Amino acid sequence: MLVLHPDSATPLVNQIIDGLRELIDSQALKPGAKVPSIRAFAATYSVSTFTVVEAYDRLVAQGLLVSRGNTGFFVNRAASEQLDRPAHGADNSRPSFNAEWYLQQIFETRQLPFKPGCGWLPNDWMYEDGLRRGMRQVAGSPLELSGYGEPMGLPELRTLTAQNLQQELSIVVNPAQLMLTHGASQALDLAVRTLVRPGDVVLVDDPGYPNLMSILRFQGATLIGVPRTPAGYDLDRLEQLLSEHRPSVFFTQPHLHSPTCSRTPLPQLHRLLQLASQHGFRLVENNLYADMIAEPQPCLASLDHLQQVVYVGSYSKSISPNVRVGYLFANPELMQQLLRLKMRSGLTTSQVMERVVYAAIIDGRWRKHLKRLRQRLAEAHQEVGRHLHRLGFELFTESDEGMYVWARHRAIPDSAALLDDALEQGIMLGPGQLFMVDAQATGWMRFNVAFSTDPAMWELLEKILVKQVRRSAI
Repeated sequence: MLVLHPDSATPLVNQIIDGLRELIDSQALKPGAKVPSIRAFAATYSVSTFTVVEAYDRLVAQGLLVSRGNTGFFVNRAASEQLDRPAHGADNSRPSFNAEWYLQQIFETRQLPFKPGCGWLPNDWMYEDGLRRGMRQVAGSPLELSGYGEPMGLPELRTLTAQNLQQELSIVVNPAQLMLTHGASQALDLAVRTLVRPGDVVLVDDPGYPNLMSILRFQGATLIGVPRTPAGYDLDRLEQLLSEHRPSVFFTQPHLHSPTCSRTPLPQLHRLLQLASQHGFRLVENNLYADMIAEPQPCLASLDHLQQVVYVGSYSKSISPNVRVGYLFANPELMQQLLRLKMRSGLTTSQVMERVVYAAIIDGRWRKHLKRLRQRLAEAHQEVGRHLHRLGFELFTESDEGMYVWARHRAIPDSAALLDDALEQGIMLGPGQLFMVDAQATGWMRFNVAFSTDPAMWELLEKILVKQVRRSAI
């Protein structure tokens, strides 16, 4: 029987984990035994189901429990082998923050009522009507089901994408050099595997895009962070890093940078291209949030004319994250390498989904959707900024574009320390440690403004902050 102490400084999630670990270790729960259902456990111990879900999920991740479809959770038969005790004196009161584990949790806890730490838009912010119309149009036309799509992707969508890039961002690209991908993640993965060899030194934004960092580490790259400032890059530090490390590639997000939402001024873009030419490294420009930019300005690809830059974009952020259609383009020689790798690793992308996206964005309401989306984001930025200032947060930069605010509280040196209390209240946070190259503790955290306008969430967050401050003072 577990004994939980709601008034303890140890979060309830950790108490449940530690208690079940002890029961498994002592054989009070035998290998293969079924543990109480989530609802039954919550009712027995008067805790929230979110707390139980979080505890069970962690125990599954640790290999102590297994989940079997709709039948429930069971003690892993190999659990006794998983419970090797740590060295004497080790502190296991709270597991250390693990970025890979948390990235998975972000996608597995979509049911939480408050998701300020997520990386997508709410359902009613998506282009649902246009997507439905696109699906109906594609479903009503003849479908080629006996073969694969074009290796480079649907020609009509590639041509339209190239036209829109020229109109919106002044990027001149031949559709023959633009390849459709399974979302921006595949585009980045193809770029990494084509340009980076194990042991290569590569530069990334710091803080930066955690999905990209995971891909690079899996490839065996050595990551060096280029500090971001509210005004763009720390160019002095960048030049120092170039002299010290001689990187092969710089993966960067100049505009509406995640997680800070900062933008890089034009003089810095010119200087970055000069440095790339001088030091002989390529640039991979990740422009995931281009559709959210209210006043477009030149980007690396528009200034470079595809000499040193590989450009990555996506329709998933502004239409739906379930629409896995991204794209990338590069100079002709490099594009042939990227295409060969795409075909080797996964053959063609889904022409059916590419047709749906094409039908959706040629709809006359597509540009109206983007205009409304930008307006809603600007309004959300203003509202979220007021809440953050009221609670004593410092904002990295003041913005009215994009999805994110990067902020920290002077009394919270480690934002990851808020995770357990927040999850108990049904809040998914975006701790800054997730975005740091060396994963060091930081007070900064990312807020998705589209998921951060509910006053009830801010009331809960205020209580969590007060609790954390009191705990730190003890």
